[in-house]
Amino acid sequence: MTPPPALFVGLMSGTSLDGVDAALVDLSRAVPQLSHTVWLPYPDDLREDILALHTPGQDELHRAAMLGQRLAHLYAEAVAGVLARAGRTAAEITAIGCHGQTVRHRPERGYTLQINAPALLAELTGIDVVADFRSRDIAAGGQGAPLVPAFHAAVFAHPETHRVILNIGGIANLTRLSPGHDVCGFDCGPGNLLLDAWIAKHQGKSFDTNGEWAASGKVLGKLLDRLLEHPFFHGPPPKSCGREEFNLYWLSERLEGNENPADVQATLLALTATSIRHALEDFCPGADELYVCGGGAHNHALLADLSHRLPKVSVRTTEELGLPADWVEAVAFAWLAWRTTTGQPGNLPAVTGAAGPRRLGGIYPA
Repeated sequence: MTPPPALFVGLMSGTSLDGVDAALVDLSRAVPQLSHTVWLPYPDDLREDILALHTPGQDELHRAAMLGQRLAHLYAEAVAGVLARAGRTAAEITAIGCHGQTVRHRPERGYTLQINAPALLAELTGIDVVADFRSRDIAAGGQGAPLVPAFHAAVFAHPETHRVILNIGGIANLTRLSPGHDVCGFDCGPGNLLLDAWIAKHQGKSFDTNGEWAASGKVLGKLLDRLLEHPFFHGPPPKSCGREEFNLYWLSERLEGNENPADVQATLLALTATSIRHALEDFCPGADELYVCGGGAHNHALLADLSHRLPKVSVRTTEELGLPADWVEAVAFAWLAWRTTTGQPGNLPAVTGAAGPRRLGGIYPA
């Protein structure tokens, strides 16, 4: 007998700051079923307001509160859109899992901040909202990130094959799924973050389509070496990072000033690929398969570079595992909301460094 659907909406807006992903997911079976999706882009002024909150400034508390309200309205629009596509009503949805928009991530200081207004989102949608997932893990001594490896392990693990799931968003993070071993997951370093920022600065584009601009340049070896000196690359997991560590100011301090912009773009792509290769060599030895998800899965030049640097590893996208690369994280936050509403932990202490398994997030009733 087919179980009745357990419908959740996952909302994800990551460090790439391109927009919000909304995924309607049926979690009534062992394998989550992706039903329908909607993506809403961030208006330019909203993206600028989010970026401005990454650094200290005047009247931050008010600006953050107003931004949270604006995001809640955009999130509600995304939820309405995905329900309309599916022909579903709010009454049929158990909960929304809403990540919010990270503006500060400082686990070493005991906090992380994802801008959101979950009570308003519950009011606007008429659906219970689960939000603020990361704080509970940090309260238990963890990094609060990455959280998605628990989902990767539940959905993508294979009993005989050593798989690595690589999410390339603004930040790149991986999950090691090795039979007979604990799940391991951590941030590798910048994914698309610096690539997007550099092309935005020089060409006014939001991203480098297929990595074509990077492919037109040449890698600057000395610059790459200087970038790889960042202490983050040399620390062991558990570890996480964000715009606090990797940004255009950090990059500019390592430039001589006369570099060809296309060559810098090629070097930034090499930085992403090299840091991923080092992460696999150091912490995922013997991996058989690498499955890529996130926006970086569309960067053909980056995937080709990864394949070149990892000749013994099969590099593919999660599409081959049944989940489109663009929607893995949104589905994961629907799954995390399901874990919370059913009283189950959502973190993996071996990944985040938390003192133990914890039920994540706060529930905001409709």
